[in-house]
Amino acid sequence: MRLADFFTALRIALAPVFFLVFFLPVWTGAGSAASVFVLIPLFVFMEFTDFLDGYYARKLGQVSDFGKLFDPFGDVLANLTVLLAFVLSGYLPVVLFLVILYREMGIMFVRMLASRQGVAIGARKGGKTKTVLYIVAAGFSLAIESGIRLGLLGNGLLEALHWANLAFYGLAVVASVLSFIDYLVNFSHVLRGSEGNLKK
Repeated sequence: MRLADFFTALRIALAPVFFLVFFLPVWTGAGSAASVFVLIPLFVFMEFTDFLDGYYARKLGQVSDFGKLFDPFGDVLANLTVLLAFVLSGYLPVVLFLVILYREMGIMFVRMLASRQGVAIGARKGGKTKTVLYIVAAGFSLAIESGIRLGLLGNGLLEALHWANLAFYGLAVVASVLSFIDYLVNFSHVLRGSEGNLKK
């Protein structure tokens, strides 16, 4: 396995670990404060692997059509897993999560159609921007939750932080939809070609 692909695979493997550690204190009623010291480093490392796979792909000349598909797939799986944790814990409204989910499934469908024509659609600038906003919003939720688990946040501050967090999620959703439109515009020829091929 290429080193770049290893870091992508590692990010995918760590996503359910994050989910499990996040909810273990909820399910067991124990280890709430201790979980913070696992969740924060785990979240940071997961996101750092996104940098590492791209860095080593370029540095070692390991850029490939497979990597162009595997990397965004890893991003989507990891980000959706983390965001689901914040949906279930009340930070991310389910309606916004559904918009994100549908967008990501839509892009996967476009990539699948493109692959049938031998075209590998890599991440575009808009897609990278929305990923950064996902991370910022999720990181903000994690910071709030960590403050709660450590007993550092009062009710007044907590309400203000929740509204700020919601604004970050709103920005992430807007960027997500705009980047989806950008993909559709720039790869409309792929969709037209796929439609023609499927009719044959």
